[in-house]
Amino acid sequence: MIRIIQTLHVALGLAILGMSAVFLASSPAMAQNPNMEVIHHPNYDKSVFMPFVPAIKIKGGKILWLAGTTALPVYHDHPHKRDQIQQYMVNDLETQTRAAMDGIKQTLDAAGASFKDVVHYFVFRARPRIGDIGKASAVINSYFGEFSP
Repeated sequence: MIRIIQTLHVALGLAILGMSAVFLASSPAMAQNPNMEVIHHPNYDKSVFMPFVPAIKIKGGKILWLAGTTALPVYHDHPHKRDQIQQYMVNDLETQTRAAMDGIKQTLDAAGASFKDVVHYFVFRARPRIGDIGKASAVINSYFGEFSP
């Protein structure tokens, strides 16, 4: 009898969690608290399912956190669609890096910031080849100009 009651509690909890997810998924993204502002691009396509936002700005301290970026457009379907990957993830590191940096620039612009405001960035490369670091760095440095964090 106790096992049946525990099973019912778990099932009820999962049902409530599922209903919450349905209601939350249908509402627009909002920040976790009033000191945070969700940043979207002017061309934000609400029909694309995005499990994250491009950036969150901390209002009081003027800090902006950007989401990870790839060569795919900032607003793209999740799970990823094969045709989008084939269209945007071309087999050219410099083209992919430039596309990612353009997406970052759009997010910085939407937040009223620029590359001069960046204090740290992290580059992750999948399956790097000899010479990749120099090629990607040259593209990245072209966006920062004389200043590079």
